[in-house]
Amino acid sequence: MQQILEEALSRVLKYTISINGCGRTDAGVHASQYFFHADIEREWDYDLIFRINKLLPDDIAVFDIIPMEGLPHARFDATQRTYDYYIHTQKDPFINQLSSYYPVKELKLDLMKQAVLLLPQYQDYRAYCTSPDKNEHTICRVSKAELYINPDGDKIRFHISSNRFLSKMIRIITGKLLKIGEGKLSVEEFESHLINKEAPLILDPAYPQGLYLSKIVYPYLNIPVAAGFDALGSENYWKRL
Repeated sequence: MQQILEEALSRVLKYTISINGCGRTDAGVHASQYFFHADIEREWDYDLIFRINKLLPDDIAVFDIIPMEGLPHARFDATQRTYDYYIHTQKDPFINQLSSYYPVKELKLDLMKQAVLLLPQYQDYRAYCTSPDKNEHTICRVSKAELYINPDGDKIRFHISSNRFLSKMIRIITGKLLKIGEGKLSVEEFESHLINKEAPLILDPAYPQGLYLSKIVYPYLNIPVAAGFDALGSENYWKRL
């Protein structure tokens, strides 16, 4: 995505533009809110957003351009990131690229909820990430973790907020939640890895297409999400477990 945005900006502005994004995600992961910063030295007298969007592919859209003072950084200044992971258990070709399909019947949602509620109680997520030693530290301050279900009971939404996330952390946790729902992993085993900081023998990250970077908060910027999940249901559509 970074290269595509840089190429579009450079074509419109007619000089080379480099951007710094708020983070990196795995291939196949979505973002309903994403920020990047760029140093644009020349002023323009045309609709820059319109011209950029004409060049961008259908799956990328620019919603706003916000002039900033000082030296704000899209990645390092972020104080909170929120992700949502969507699962559907009934095959649905209309949302196949928007949600992850797991054909599992009668998930034990009460046990999955117990595991989700444990997450804000722990800060070291060394056990639930890939290559933990590549990080300066593995502390993540999870401020919110919730589980939602749709009225028909065939779609699940895992919602989590933290100051930072580690490599594949949310997909790994979601994979373990599904194992708990299937009765293949106990809540106690799930928690033991958080307590002992020892990774499971098999991490089993969930599929990437169900994961969304859904909100970024800065000390100087807190903007509501512009794009809704119409295909997956609005906020009022979901019931918190």
